[in-house]
Amino acid sequence: MDLLQLRYFQAVARREHLSQAAAELRVAQPSLSRAIARLEADLGVPLFDRVGRGLRLNRFGAGYLRRVDRALAELDDARRELADSAGLDHGSVSVAAETLLTLTGVVTEFRAAHAGVDIRLYQSSATEMANQLRAGEIDLCFASQPLPGADLRTRELLREEVLLAVPVGHRLAGRERVRIADLAGEPFVTTRPGYWPRELADRLFAAAGLHAEYTCESDEPGATGDLIGAGLGVGLVPAYSRGATHIPGVWLHVDAPDCHRTLNLVWRADAYFSVAAQRLSDFAAEYFARR
Repeated sequence: MDLLQLRYFQAVARREHLSQAAAELRVAQPSLSRAIARLEADLGVPLFDRVGRGLRLNRFGAGYLRRVDRALAELDDARRELADSAGLDHGSVSVAAETLLTLTGVVTEFRAAHAGVDIRLYQSSATEMANQLRAGEIDLCFASQPLPGADLRTRELLREEVLLAVPVGHRLAGRERVRIADLAGEPFVTTRPGYWPRELADRLFAAAGLHAEYTCESDEPGATGDLIGAGLGVGLVPAYSRGATHIPGVWLHVDAPDCHRTLNLVWRADAYFSVAAQRLSDFAAEYFARR
């Protein structure tokens, strides 16, 4: 077996889907299938159960994946450590966030100050970010909801009120404050489950004993304001966005406990924290402190 086979196995094991893993790796699906088959032949055991046309990681595969994740993470850490030894201009850092719009300002300023650092960005849900951290795919997460795990460390960057945005001319547009009960039956714009606006909306409506009328669900939290401005409904938008967008709409305070967003920087405690990652972490804390 070789490292490429292990990378292929890791991707297939996480997705449990050959075509998705092949697209992520940018390889042909038949080549990926053959690589997995060769690895299983070398090991002498099947790593996946074939269920119809799909794959499911079995107990051999699950145990092997834990070892592969650790081994590849060590090699990735070694590469970053060598880059650090060569100086910051040769460093790299991989970052994930629920919306990349959160990162545009900080990344622009960081790159201007550290042009030699290679930055890779990923848009991921909370679950995907936690998995990416543990697999060593990324160094840092900008997360607006808790990522569980004793192996993860957190640094708060920003705590802000979450407002209700409504289209111009909406029946609530003349008010300054609104209760969740006032939103019963309103078409609601939000994200799919797994992103913080949906988790917050679910919690607020459940606490009020109401069922939300979700009429527009996206995978891009940053698009919520545009969709509301287009008249598709009302929705929750962080106060930070009010000063960062020119979308037409009206912003109301929500009379509900804990209607806020906390933006945290998250990393893996047992992973090598490169100079580039540490520099970006400190830079982000300073950046959001100015907001």
